[in-house]
Amino acid sequence: MEGKGQTTGAFSLPVTFPARIGEPGGHTSPEELIAASHAACYAMALNATVGRKGGSIGKTLVTATVTADKGDAGIKVLSSNLKVVAEGLQGIDKSQFAEVAREAEGKCPISNALRGSLKIELETEVR
Repeated sequence: MEGKGQTTGAFSLPVTFPARIGEPGGHTSPEELIAASHAACYAMALNATVGRKGGSIGKTLVTATVTADKGDAGIKVLSSNLKVVAEGLQGIDKSQFAEVAREAEGKCPISNALRGSLKIELETEVR
């Protein structure tokens, strides 16, 4: 309940147990790192998929919200909800964007690593 540590490698981040239960205090949690990884990976997969279809997105905003539950066996990550907003979509009809976005989710390496372990949801918006 009071554990703490630090990630090392490409970047250094303090990690604490209180961050897991909503008391971040300037620290992060493994669940937040999953969300950041999922959002970044999905944004890359989406832009690559749109590009292969001859389109482009001026600005891609992706938010991943990871939910977890603490039970008798410990903390279990339940879902990751990806919300994407595409600003300045070109070359793809707005009405087809949700379908293209779903295709991209299937090509995201982090989605594919998580699939089967948790529920992945996707919300799309074009501006």
